[in-house]
Amino acid sequence: MLGSGFVADFYLQGLANVHGQEVVVNYSRSAEKAREFAERWNIPEHSTDLDAVIRRGDIDLFVIALPNEEHLPVSLKLSLAKRHQVCTKPLGRNRQEGKRMWHAAHRSGQLHGYAETEVFSPCVVKARQMIESGGVGRVLWVRSRESHSGPHRPHFWDIEKTGGGAMNDLACHCVEAARYFFGKDNPVVEVMAWGANLVHEEKTRGEDNALLVMKFESGGIAHCELSWTTKGGLDLRNEIHGSEGSLFTDVTRATALSSFSTRSAGYVVEKADLDFGWTRPLPEEAFAYGYHGEMRHFVECVRDGVEPRETYHDGYIVNVILDAGYRSMGSKRWVRVQP
Repeated sequence: MLGSGFVADFYLQGLANVHGQEVVVNYSRSAEKAREFAERWNIPEHSTDLDAVIRRGDIDLFVIALPNEEHLPVSLKLSLAKRHQVCTKPLGRNRQEGKRMWHAAHRSGQLHGYAETEVFSPCVVKARQMIESGGVGRVLWVRSRESHSGPHRPHFWDIEKTGGGAMNDLACHCVEAARYFFGKDNPVVEVMAWGANLVHEEKTRGEDNALLVMKFESGGIAHCELSWTTKGGLDLRNEIHGSEGSLFTDVTRATALSSFSTRSAGYVVEKADLDFGWTRPLPEEAFAYGYHGEMRHFVECVRDGVEPRETYHDGYIVNVILDAGYRSMGSKRWVRVQP
């Protein structure tokens, strides 16, 4: 596990239920964080020497759970060493970085997996299965929303380190969900986007709210809503409308558990602003978001020698779409998507 922060914790929660795997070492840029992470998850070794970790002969898969600016250099080192690798979203900070990562991993001849949780979420997977069975006919329109009150780590507000604001951070999930629902043989051909900093002018030069509209080759439309200013915890929803029916997924606002408490109830859900009053606690959070599904998938792909259903090529396509979105945001016009 390369990284010891927020997403690495979720990956370990996902891996906890994957049969036959063992995390043997944690790498972190901070010796203290590496030690604390290894102790928390009972990982036998920890290190701040990335090159030494990559040289080890007992590791089958490296999971990049590092900040955005570290994805490219770390991935290139893994490709040069011909190691299997999986990277969290977004793949690169822009299409150029994503392309370099994809090409290098492809040339290495080793497995590369794009860890986009949304398309491994059980409800999203079930929705896709219903689409494949013809349950809603031809997909015409998708609405995908991800919003919360803002990033939990200071570096996320720095667009030089991350590659962008709320759209770059959150639309990765929505874009890939829409591609999943429409089918990857139906590419995005054109996008239009709006973004503005409505609340967090002192924290970031990036947008804290955004809309992204994607036109697919079939003529279908996907509408993505992204926000760093929504209160009440993570809001994660999808709507799929077809010629014969509709599907709705809601992971965080329609949970099977509701609570009212005058005192702190402890951890409720990711990005929750309050832990008392009326809350919607989310049971088995890592499972519901898709961390378990994606980690199991990548481990099994390495074990069985098969290509993952989400690869660095998918991550690169998402980078291409987001870059087009930012060009549209600046020009206030539709922009062609040209991978």
